[in-house]
Amino acid sequence: MKNSGRMKKTAILTAIILVSVIFHYFGAARLWDIGVSDWLNQRESVTNKKIYIIGIDDKTLEQYGPVNTWSRDLPAQLVEMLNADGKMRPSVIGFDVIYSEKADEKADSHFADACREAGNVVVARSFSFKEMPEKDKNGRVSYNPYHVDYVIEPYDSLRECAFSGYANTTVDADGYVRQAMAFIDYEGERAYSLSSQLYKQYQESRGEGVFFPETYGKSNRFYFTYSGKPGGYNVVSMADVLDGTVDAGIFQDAIVLVGAYAVGMQDSYTPAISHNSQMYGVEIHANIIEALLEGKTQTPFSPLLYAVVAGLLCGLFFAAARRMKMLPTGILFVLLTVLDIVFVKVMYHFGSIVPVILFPIVLALIFLARVVEGYLTEIMRRRRVVNVFKQYVAPQVVDKISKDRDFQLVLGGENRHVAVLFVDIRGFTTMSESMKPEEVVEILNEYLSLTTKSIFDNGGTLDKFVGDATMAVFNAPFELDDYIFRAVCTAWDMRAGADALADKFEKRFGKSVAFGIGVNCGNAVVGNIGCEFRMDYTAIGDTVNTAARLESNAKRGQILISEEVYEAVKDRVEVTAIGEIPLKGKSKGVFVYQLDEVKK
Repeated sequence: MKNSGRMKKTAILTAIILVSVIFHYFGAARLWDIGVSDWLNQRESVTNKKIYIIGIDDKTLEQYGPVNTWSRDLPAQLVEMLNADGKMRPSVIGFDVIYSEKADEKADSHFADACREAGNVVVARSFSFKEMPEKDKNGRVSYNPYHVDYVIEPYDSLRECAFSGYANTTVDADGYVRQAMAFIDYEGERAYSLSSQLYKQYQESRGEGVFFPETYGKSNRFYFTYSGKPGGYNVVSMADVLDGTVDAGIFQDAIVLVGAYAVGMQDSYTPAISHNSQMYGVEIHANIIEALLEGKTQTPFSPLLYAVVAGLLCGLFFAAARRMKMLPTGILFVLLTVLDIVFVKVMYHFGSIVPVILFPIVLALIFLARVVEGYLTEIMRRRRVVNVFKQYVAPQVVDKISKDRDFQLVLGGENRHVAVLFVDIRGFTTMSESMKPEEVVEILNEYLSLTTKSIFDNGGTLDKFVGDATMAVFNAPFELDDYIFRAVCTAWDMRAGADALADKFEKRFGKSVAFGIGVNCGNAVVGNIGCEFRMDYTAIGDTVNTAARLESNAKRGQILISEEVYEAVKDRVEVTAIGEIPLKGKSKGVFVYQLDEVKK
C-alpha cells in the first residue's frame, strides 16, 4: 500500500511538471515568462559609440517633403557627402529604406553610381514569407513558415551597385521585438538581414572576423539584448547633414544607419527593453548590430534538458517538503526561487534564455499541495481525535474544545445550578460472578449504550462511568433550557429501555437487569478537576453527593428524585411520596419522591 501511495504521488508530480513544461513552451505562460526575462535582463548600456542614426525626421520631411516624392539625388548626395573625404568616411552606410521602383532615370543612375563609387553602402529589401510544406533530405514533410513567397528588391541598377539585406522585423506573439533573423537560404545563396549585412561589412572593413551567433529555427533567429532605449543612440537629422549643419567628419569609421525617425512614417515597434514606448525600426537595427558586435545574443535553452533538470529538482523539493515542517519548506522554496533567478541571469549572460517563472510555479504548486495536504491531514487527525475523545469525555466538552479558539483547558471551575443523575445496575456484582467475562462485558456495554443514548437524547452531559454506574450532568458545561425536566425525562427513558434489556438478557443468559436511578438538583462546582497533565471535567459538591445517595437507595427499577427536583417539575410528573430518608454522610434527612409517570 505504501509503494502504491508513493507511485501515485510520483505520478501526480510528474504530471504537474510535464503539463507545466507543455503549457510553458506552447501556451501563454511562455510569453509571460519571456516578459519577466525582459524585466530581469534588458538593461540600457550603449557601449559602441560608433553607431550613428541619420534620421528622416519631421525637420527633414518639412524641408524636402514626403519620402515617396523625393528624387534619388537626395540619398545620392548624402552618400557623396559622407564619403567626400576618403580618410574620414564611415565604415558602412545602411539605408533602412526600400528603393524598389524606378523613378527619374537620371536620378536613379546618380544614386546607383554614388553607391558603386563609395563601395560601403547597404540598401534594404524585403521578403514576403508564406507557410509552405517542404521535404527534407530524408523525404519527411514539414511546414516552413519562412518560405520566401516573393521579394521586394531595390531597382536593378541600385541592386548591382550596393550590398543589400532584408529589413524584415521579427515581432513576437505578444507584440514585442526581442528576436532578429541572421540570414536565410534563398535561391541557393545565403541572404543576410540588413543588420547582419551591416555587421558583416563593418567587420570586414576593419579586417576583423565575422562571427554570427548560434541561431535556431528555419529563419535562423536569435534573441538579442538591447543596448539603448528609444533615443539612446546618436541621432542627427538628415536635413542637418545635407545642408552642412552637421560635419560629415563625425561619422568617421562609424556605422551609419539612415531611416525613418518620424511618427508619420509608421515604422515603429515596441521593444523588449521598454514595454511602454515605441522604437523606430532604424533604432532596432542599431541595437541588433551592437548585440552582434558585443556578443549580446541568446538562444532558447534546451526544453528537454530543462525539463529533466527542473523535474529532478522539483522531485527533490517534493520529497523534502513531505519530511519538513511548513516553515523550513517555505524557506527552501524561497531559496530555490532566488537560485533560479540567479541561474537565469547567469545563463542569459552566457547566451541562453532559460525559463524564469516555470520552475518557481511548479515549486509553488508543490508547496501549495503540501500546505493543503497538511491542512486536510490536520483536519482528519482532529476529527479522529475528537471522535475518539467523545467516547471518553462529554461530547459537548469536546465540541467546545475543537470549535472555540479561545477555549483553554485550565484547572478550576465555576459555581453553577445543575441537575445531576446517577444510575447503576442492581445486583451486577453478584450476577457477574456467575457469568462468563465476555457475557458480563456484553451486558455492561448494552446497558451503558442505553444510559448514554438517553443522556444525549435529552441534551445532558455524560460526566463519567464508574464501574456499572453512570453519572450525568445537565446545564453544564453550557446553558440548557428546562434542564431539570430533561434530567427527569432521561431517567424515565432509561427505565423504559431497561425493560427491553431485561427481557433480552433473561432469554439469552437467564439473567435479568434492572436499574436504580437517583436525580437531584442544586448548586455545584463545575469545571476541570485534577492536575496540569491529567484533568477531568466534572461536577462536585453536596448536590452531586445527594444524587449519588438517592441512586444507592433506589430499589430495582425505581427512580428517586429529591424534593427540589419535584418542586421544579411537579406539574409534569406523577410521583409517590417516599418521605424523608436518611442519607449516608448527611446529618439531616432528605425528602424523596418515587417517579411514577412523566407527562412529556
